[in-house]
Amino acid sequence: MAEEIPDPIVGGEESRKPTHSLPRYSEPTPETHRKLSREAEAELALKHTVFTSGAKPLLIALFLFTIIAVPAIQLTAELRVTRPSGGLATFDVYKVLPTWTKIRKVRNVAGLWHLLPRAADLKSAEKSIETESVVSAWLLPRVQAVLTGELGAGNEQVYLGRGGWLFYRPDVEYITGPPFLDVAQMRRRDRVQPDPVKAIVDFRDQLAVRGIELITVPLPVKPGIDANKLSARAEGRAPFHNKSFAEFKARLEKAGVRVFDPVPSLIQGETGAPRYLQTDTHWRPETMELVAENLAAVIPPSSSTPRAPLQVAQKEINGSLGDLARMLKLPPSQNFYRPEKVTIHEVLSGNALWHPTKDADILLLGDSFSNIFSLETAGWGESAGFAEHLSRALGGRPLDCILRNGEGANATREILSRDLARGRDRLAGKKLVVWEFVERELAIGDWKLLEMKLGEPPPARFFVPKTNEEVVVSGTVEAISTVPRAGTLPYKDHILALHLTDLTVDSGHEQERLESLVYLWSMRDNVLTPAAHLRQGDHVILRLRAWTDVSDRYEKINRSEVEDPTVQLQEPCWGEILK
Repeated sequence: MAEEIPDPIVGGEESRKPTHSLPRYSEPTPETHRKLSREAEAELALKHTVFTSGAKPLLIALFLFTIIAVPAIQLTAELRVTRPSGGLATFDVYKVLPTWTKIRKVRNVAGLWHLLPRAADLKSAEKSIETESVVSAWLLPRVQAVLTGELGAGNEQVYLGRGGWLFYRPDVEYITGPPFLDVAQMRRRDRVQPDPVKAIVDFRDQLAVRGIELITVPLPVKPGIDANKLSARAEGRAPFHNKSFAEFKARLEKAGVRVFDPVPSLIQGETGAPRYLQTDTHWRPETMELVAENLAAVIPPSSSTPRAPLQVAQKEINGSLGDLARMLKLPPSQNFYRPEKVTIHEVLSGNALWHPTKDADILLLGDSFSNIFSLETAGWGESAGFAEHLSRALGGRPLDCILRNGEGANATREILSRDLARGRDRLAGKKLVVWEFVERELAIGDWKLLEMKLGEPPPARFFVPKTNEEVVVSGTVEAISTVPRAGTLPYKDHILALHLTDLTVDSGHEQERLESLVYLWSMRDNVLTPAAHLRQGDHVILRLRAWTDVSDRYEKINRSEVEDPTVQLQEPCWGEILK
């Protein structure tokens, strides 16, 4: 049985170094021995502080200068540069306030309540201001360079390991944190459905009704396998899991759910050989290929004749900086971390790159671990990912895929659920669903119970261009999905969803009752796009295409959805902002 992460990793002399400092979970301290909070300590210190003559006026002057200088610098910079989205970033926060048109429509107290801006909109506006802050953009990389180079410190997302290795903080906290199946811990996560066993068994049961088998593939996090790169005290002691992982597996197996655990094969072989990328959260290509081969060995053979065996082409990749190095937000001139070289094996079908097949009898649900060597925008090559090598290991057997970066607990299942609700039967002819997700999701994911029911296509009141057709439209932003702050996730690209109303097409004919659900780029290479700054009530002009024209390229990208579930079920478009 895999060993839980030992105390020496988070204790002892070595753990007091900044590069190895990790959080650890402990039982609540008795009331009589509880330490004072930071606020209480600050209040006591302030009450007992004695100021020398002239110190108070000087501190007040410095404080006033700081709070005035920062916005003054920001406004000066914004006045000198024209934003693609127009206006000044400083005033984006006012876009969350209701327009005069909506205010005039208010007829009662309930209407006033609906005028109040949502907390999510206020938070989004605040993030936009932080992202476009020239003071922050200038100061943060320089401060981080000092913290990393001189003090050996990471940031709120990244821990510094040994020998130039980097680790994702949620991964470390998954291992060192409380048991994710602990009743008290799940009660604290009451804003989501925290029980992965409940969600997985429910999903298996719905698939079983249609005669489809499920295999779950929980992938270990980087510090669970390459723990020796985080602390010397972990040498020869991997793998490490959260304290609840063994119980998680046992409960699933008792419920009859097949679990493929790749860990035994990962800890064998050459001693000390790393299984993960040095400055990235994801696995190395040879690790991924090994897991694909071992998984293929436990999948029942197909009764149908498989396609001709696939070919592979070796390719050297001088990858971009890993996602963890980018999250440190160091200056472009930094020399602490360099792009990592890897060798991938592109999977080819004849002279063409491998591609999924919608009518295949196996459906793969996967997150960024399936995408890392398949999605070209990730910077580590293409057509060499988990799906491609699983298909190759199965002797060329075709696969259908639903892959999405991030939120492995629910994102791919939500895509499948919405497709079924729209009347698209993605489960037709399927015999097996393989569900890959990274272990950290067990502790932080929202394990929603989603209905896998085939529905009827919704009424066609939402506008969708014809296939291979581009249409220019204008409309009003009714709702917009959330956009992550640049550099806070291990993905450098993001797509948002936009609910557009009052639709007018380029011909000038007003379609009064038509609306549109539009996907747009909100972040490219960790830089927010003009679409990320849109707010409810904004008027926009877009060029639209059918989502089916581009879904093969963009379906895998990390994406957020509008909150209205009825809008989510509509046929989406792909958009590009013109004005």
